[in-house]
Amino acid sequence: MPASAPTDIFVINTCAVTARASQESRQLIRRIARDNPEARLVVTGCYAEIAAADLQDLVPERQLIVVGNAAKHLAISAALGEEEDQNLLPEIGTAREICLLPLVHRFSGRTRAFLRIQDGCNNFCSYCIVPYTRGRSRSLPLADVLTQARVFIEEGCREIIVTGINVGKYGLDLTEGKDIYSLLETLCRAFPRVRIRLSSVEPTEVNARLLELLTSHSNFMPHLHIPLQSGDSGILSRMNRHYTAETFAAAVEKVHAVVPNAAIGCDILAGFPGEDDQAADNGYRLLADLPVTYLHVFPYSIRPGTAAAKFPDHVPAAVKEERVARLRNLDQAKRTAFSQRYLGTEQQVLVERKGPKAKLLKGFTENYISVHFRGTANRAGIVVPVRLSEIRDGVVLGELIEKEEEA
Repeated sequence: MPASAPTDIFVINTCAVTARASQESRQLIRRIARDNPEARLVVTGCYAEIAAADLQDLVPERQLIVVGNAAKHLAISAALGEEEDQNLLPEIGTAREICLLPLVHRFSGRTRAFLRIQDGCNNFCSYCIVPYTRGRSRSLPLADVLTQARVFIEEGCREIIVTGINVGKYGLDLTEGKDIYSLLETLCRAFPRVRIRLSSVEPTEVNARLLELLTSHSNFMPHLHIPLQSGDSGILSRMNRHYTAETFAAAVEKVHAVVPNAAIGCDILAGFPGEDDQAADNGYRLLADLPVTYLHVFPYSIRPGTAAAKFPDHVPAAVKEERVARLRNLDQAKRTAFSQRYLGTEQQVLVERKGPKAKLLKGFTENYISVHFRGTANRAGIVVPVRLSEIRDGVVLGELIEKEEEA
């Protein structure tokens, strides 16, 4: 619903991962409060967690309810006036159990669902505010994971993305004897007709058990996102990332050797404090030479409250922009090269919906190639065979193979 539409209650889930995200959160809150002076504003999320006092200057007290990340399960009851306290802000740093959110039942026709199994982070990377806004690593008990997964599937989802803040640490805080690898195997075995995809995995968590999952379970998708952040080991140390560029390279090479069709993505920050031309070149060459499929490129931005905000040798904005542009050009080249490998081949595509390109159907292959092709809308939610035919203006186009559909 547009913020300008008449309404009684607004629930605003804020972000604070960057200073810009915090600014945008403030602007949105201020605008909604100004345009809807009689509405109740329930503000939650990471900006609410670290800047609750500042919210008092943005929203009149009679309108404002602040709900911290450790109390999100109370957001609805707070919005309905069922909570005595207008500020539900339990200390996030001492939270030791994951916030049990209500089961999600309605998806508006979606075929893919994100299954949150973990929250919080213990890493304290020098550029990151997340440990201060989301607390320490906490895991969802296995029974709750399976219950939510079943609900997703009953509602028609054909792919589940297992996600969290640091999903590789799943289960380490529980007494169930489960970790991320055994959880993934449980999901693959319990729901063999549903695609299981992992949102991300640290370089140090790419091991024989993960490779075994990729090769032994056909419904565990050949797609890994392995955050890098910098391709220079010196910068990684300044970031407080607990691996080297060589560790990352070895992880990528191991996956590619065992599952050569796997998509491998990564995150990289450009222009971290102290990143000189040599360090930037080290990162570029590392990624150019590795069988990485795509890059998520971000310019480093100061996040107040983090260690890196106080570091010397910040990179000038113009230099940072040049490095970002160079990496994004590499990203486009990597994506195109990977997709070209599969032109002319038949791929299994989970149909999502009509896409924006000429109202074609859109879906993802098992190895995460986004494909557009002609077909009827009633195929949404079905895995169909598609022959990838061409790449036009950066978009992969395909042709539906008319034979019996795979349910």
